[in-house]
Amino acid sequence: MRSCPVVSVEAVVPAGFPSPAADYVEGRIDLAEVLVPHPSASFTLRVSGHSMVRAGIHDGDLAIVDRSLTARHDDVIVAVLDGELTCKRLLKRGARVWLVPDSDDTAYRPAEVTDRPDFEIWGVITSTIRLHRR
Repeated sequence: MRSCPVVSVEAVVPAGFPSPAADYVEGRIDLAEVLVPHPSASFTLRVSGHSMVRAGIHDGDLAIVDRSLTARHDDVIVAVLDGELTCKRLLKRGARVWLVPDSDDTAYRPAEVTDRPDFEIWGVITSTIRLHRR
């Protein structure tokens, strides 16, 4: 994987108030190292839809998915269900498992996936990237 060093600024930036950042330059960080700690087990997907907006994941975001992580309760995951890829929150209660949207839109419904042969976890979403200027 290619390195991506970027200047690191150690400062809190209030939204809407300009602040000269030059006084706070701390060094460089490697975005690839921060965003993709397991490059050989990671991939990206473009998110489509609005079922995860409360989780901060929006239509068009680029999701970084790590296959080396074991999915835990409340993780946001990428899974296959009924032959289709989906991005949902994984909820576990005892032996029961659900894929749950994170949206206020009632059109998106939880799906119980306990013991379903057509359900497979592909990986855990560790971060997303949203472009603000296209």
